[in-house]
Formats: sequence, C-alpha cells, structure tokens
Amino acid sequence: MNRALTLDDLVLAGIALVAGLVAAFLLRIVMRWLGGHARRTRWSGDDVIVDALRALVPWAAIAGGAASAAALLPLTPTVQHHVDQTLSVLLIFVATGTAARVIAGLVRTVTQSRSGVAASATIFVNITRVVVLAMGFLVMLQTLGISIAPLLTALGVGGLAVALALQDTLANLFAGIHILASKTVQPGDYIRLSSGEEGYVVDINWRQTTVRQLSNNLVVIPNGQLAKTNMINYTRPEQRLTVLVQVGVGYDSDLEHVEKVTTEVVAEVMAEITGAVPDHEPAVRFHTFGDSRIGFTVILGVGEFSDQYRIKHEFIKRLHQRYRTEGIRIPAPTRTVALQQGSAVIPHPRSGDDMVVHQGGIDPL
Repeated sequence: MNRALTLDDLVLAGIALVAGLVAAFLLRIVMRWLGGHARRTRWSGDDVIVDALRALVPWAAIAGGAASAAALLPLTPTVQHHVDQTLSVLLIFVATGTAARVIAGLVRTVTQSRSGVAASATIFVNITRVVVLAMGFLVMLQTLGISIAPLLTALGVGGLAVALALQDTLANLFAGIHILASKTVQPGDYIRLSSGEEGYVVDINWRQTTVRQLSNNLVVIPNGQLAKTNMINYTRPEQRLTVLVQVGVGYDSDLEHVEKVTTEVVAEVMAEITGAVPDHEPAVRFHTFGDSRIGFTVILGVGEFSDQYRIKHEFIKRLHQRYRTEGIRIPAPTRTVALQQGSAVIPHPRSGDDMVVHQGGIDPL
C-alpha cells in the first residue's frame, strides 16, 4: 500500500458500494416501467431490448460502485489491476449474454413478422447466439491478457479435423440454411415427402426439421435428407388449393340436371362450411363412360390442406341427400352372368375374377 488504510477510506468505499446498489435498485424499477410501456407498443422488438437491458443495467451500476470503492481504497497497483480485470470480465460476461439475448430476440422478431422469412425457425437464432457468445469469449480472453492469436491458429488447424468428424452434422446445418434461404420450405407449411411422411413444418433447427402430423405426432427429419428427397409443398406458392372428388351417375340421368344440382351443392358447401373458399367457382367435369356409370369430377376450393377432409365430408353427405331428393341414381357396380350350354360364367366370390362352371368342376377364366 502507498499509505495505511483508514476508517475514512472504508466509509467512502462503503458509500460507493451502497450507491451502486441503490442505483441498481432504482434502475431496475425504471427498466420495469419501460418494460410495461414497451408492451403497449405494436413493435415487439422493444420488449426484447428492455427485457435484456433489465439484467445488464443493474449489474453495470453494481460494477461501477465496486470500481469506485476500489479506487478510493489505497490498493497496490497489482491488486488494483486484478480488481479492474475482475470487474471488466464481469461486465463483458453480462454484456455478452445481454447482447446475445437482444440480437437473437430481434432476429426471432424479424423472422416471425415476415411471411417470406423463416418464421419461428430456430436455426438463424441459434447461429446468431453462438456467434455473439464466441465474440464475447474472445474479448474476455483479450481482457485477461491471454493472446487469442494462437487460439485462432489452433482453431484453424483443428477445424479441418472437426469438419471431417462432423460431416453429417455440418451437412445438416448447411442443408437447413439452404432450405430456408431458398424458401422452398418454411415453418407452417404442409409438406409430403416421397417416403410418405407428411404434416405441418413446426421448426427447422441446425440439425433437423420437425413435422407435426395431423394425428399430432412429431416426425423428425434430418435436414440433409429433406434437401435430397422429392417433396410436395401444399402451402406454396399459395395456401389455397383445389381438391377433386370423383362421382358417377347412371346412364339414364339427365346430365344437364346433374350438373346443375351438383353445382348448387358445391356453392352451398363453399358458402357455409368453415375452411372453404366462398368465392370459389363451382366446377363439374364429365370425363368417363364407365361400365355402369358416367364418371365426372367435382372441383372444390379449400383454404388450406387440412380443411379438405371436413369439406369433402360435408359435400358428400349433402350431395347424396340432394341426389336422393332429385331422383338422381348413383348405380352400384354390376356384373353380367353369361349362361352357356353346359357351363356358366359367374363372378368369383372374393377376388371378382370370372370363373367357368361346368360338369367337371370350376376353372378360373
């Protein structure tokens, strides 16, 4: 020490510490008030900033009080240096965590507010958080007097070995970035893979894509596999889509009347059922002279993929009831039995294949 420690030094140092604590308490109250004000605004980014600063500002006040107390005490240069380093590391640690929360929160806010960006996809949020924390760690090492140049060199040399050991992980990471950047798949889309998995995309992170099926089960798909497989996206380029329902009527039906009745049922379903497209133009297209019926396709409009099941359910019920009321017949499949001298052609009771009945037994045709 340059001089002896006195009671006045301790009193002044104590006052500085208490002042820092009081300032931290008051700033905490101020930040809470700002948080309430931020929640009333339309932009959610200010909520993220205020929530992160609520942890940084009080710690900064405490560190400032501790630094002032250390400056008032007659400490040796070595002790003073260690105290300053400790306080600096503490502030860098808190500031790095705060910066990671703020930037990651802002990235999440931006992605959720834009439909063309990866809404709720955590891959960008995680990458941002890791980059900020890594930068804060390097600054902390530099503050402690540890040279980061050898560390960066070692990381550069060891990066090749790490990349070789983590080929699958890195492939999934870059595949996820590619998927999001190309905008072929975004969280909220309904997709179906060539392997049969289908559902709503819940999230795309650094390793995998999570898909929620209509049965509410989760399917986890590695990003690399998702990038290589054939896939149908039922949400893009637009969420509305059309579904086809196959119908058939008897040959004795008046097709003009059938088309008119079917169109009326389609218009009724489109106007009354939740999830339908009210401005969808009803469409009926005859296409086949079948064995026992004239086949045609009814085109329905739905708001999104999962709505089709409810809409087809209501359409078939109402169309069946309306056909019964109008006397329109939907014939069942029939088979003609041809009788020959000494034999008969009859349908197989299980497979439907024709068989010949004769005096010696039964043979398939």
